[in-house]
Order: sequence, then C-alpha cells, then structure tokens
Amino acid sequence: MQANETGETTQHFGESGQPVPNDRPVWRSIRRGVLNRCPACGTGRLFRAFVKPADHCAACGQDFTPQRSDDLPPYIVITIVGHIVLGGYMATDLILPLNTWQHLMIWVPITIIMAIALLQPVKGGTIGLQWALKMHGFGDKPADDAEAPARGDSVA
Repeated sequence: MQANETGETTQHFGESGQPVPNDRPVWRSIRRGVLNRCPACGTGRLFRAFVKPADHCAACGQDFTPQRSDDLPPYIVITIVGHIVLGGYMATDLILPLNTWQHLMIWVPITIIMAIALLQPVKGGTIGLQWALKMHGFGDKPADDAEAPARGDSVA
C-alpha cells in the first residue's frame, strides 16, 4: 500500500483491505436485460416496442433514457449469426452435395430469422451491462451536476 504525505494527514492509495459490495451485479443485470426485464428490479418491461427501450421502468421508476446501445447489439448479432450460419453451411456442404440455390433456400431464411430473434435480447443485455457498470448516466450521481470545486479553489 502506498501513502502520500500531505501536511498533517496521510492519504492511502490502493486496496483498503475491505471488500467493496457490488450493488449492481453484472451477470444478473445482463440476464434481466436479455429477458426483457428492468435490470434494476427485474419486474418491469425494458422495451416498449421491438428494439425501442421504455423511457422508465413501470415498477421501480428506473430511467432508461441515458442508455446508449446503438451499434454494439447489431455487431454482436452479426458475429453470433455469422458463426452459426457459416458452420452450418460448411457442415451441410460436407454431408450433402447441394446446389448454390438450394443452400440459399436453406440458409437465407435461417439467417434472417436468427438475426431478428437475437436482436432484442442482445440489446436488452447491452442495456443491462451499461446499467450494471453505471455507464452513460446510469450512475448514482446525475451527469449534469456541476463539479465540486477543487482543493484550493475559492467559492464566491
């Protein structure tokens, strides 16, 4: 542990030895988001439309307007669906000698259905992750509060 001497007091930096309780468990929040539930209470609905989050939780009042899950969910869905479809295509091509149009008839609908089915749960999990990590205004303090004056600054 390091110490910084500042006049008559000593400031310690690093681990304090006391376990810090995690008031927002990450995996529980992600699971609740995937299940279309409020990451805070687990009972209110997270979405009001297909991928449009509600403004606030009807059960606990948690505000969802600070969420910024714009681009990450589609990237995750593309990665998941791409790996499954490519693996399925390659396995099918090894077992059955199909024409290109037959593969298209199989894999295009599967790709579209999987992408649509996964988009809302992945976006909910992303919102749950942001809430658990206190990102983008989900923290305890409001983002638009003025900063406290630094030591030595005078407040006039």
